[in-house]
Amino acid sequence: MRNFNKYSRGYFLPPTPSRKWTEKEYITEPPVWCSVDLRDGNQALIIPMTLDQKMGFFGYLTRIGFKEIEIGFPAASETEYNFCRKLIEDNAIPDDVSIQLLTQSREHIIAKTFEAARGAKNVIIHLYNSTSPAQREQVFGKSKADIIDIAVKGAELFNKYKAELLSENPDMNIRFEYSPESFSATEPEFALEICNAVLDVWKPSKPSEVIINLPSTVELALPHIFASQVEYMSDNLKYRQNVSVSIHAHNDRGTAVASTELALLAGADRVEGTLFGNGERTGN
Repeated sequence: MRNFNKYSRGYFLPPTPSRKWTEKEYITEPPVWCSVDLRDGNQALIIPMTLDQKMGFFGYLTRIGFKEIEIGFPAASETEYNFCRKLIEDNAIPDDVSIQLLTQSREHIIAKTFEAARGAKNVIIHLYNSTSPAQREQVFGKSKADIIDIAVKGAELFNKYKAELLSENPDMNIRFEYSPESFSATEPEFALEICNAVLDVWKPSKPSEVIINLPSTVELALPHIFASQVEYMSDNLKYRQNVSVSIHAHNDRGTAVASTELALLAGADRVEGTLFGNGERTGN
């Protein structure tokens, strides 16, 4: 490639050596599996699934045995919202299955998402906001402190709306998840800072475990780099005994499976992905 020197690497190594995963021969514990077919897989389709197709696919995923299923963005469209409500109102969710609902850290979207969750037995509400330098500087024009503030305010709203739902239905099981959306392109120190700020708001404890999801949002490096980033996070997150470290690897370079396997060696507890790699952009 001509003029390659004008390009710089888009990833960041951890500030301390994070290579303990290289000493492990194999994965010793199975991860928790969360299907994101109804979100990422649906986004990959030229013509998105209809409500009936979504209902059928959800039933198929439960028959396979998935216990955590991300069903989409209820606040994104009426189809997404109605799908969530139909699953709940038709009692189509097995008692041992958690649905996962995704929301940006914006108050009206968070409010709509919690509204969609009313009546569910087990639900994971998944908060995210972008954290990489490109997103901070070029898209939002905000400082690191501003980006942390967006995440913290979202986390505080989660506490508020959870309390409202539990006042209506004390038996409802609500868990929280947070993703620094552009994790693979974010400085690990900053990713850790923003995740710990969110954890300080949620204060995870048993049985209220929190999920911290670390996406390989865009594959910018070899899989071992992602593993080192995950190990750094796993070793330094607050409340680690009550935090499930989750990974969500995209397949831009064709190495999503390798990134996932190495990240499990590096301390991840959970995997988000799609069947047959049919996922958003180039697969999960």
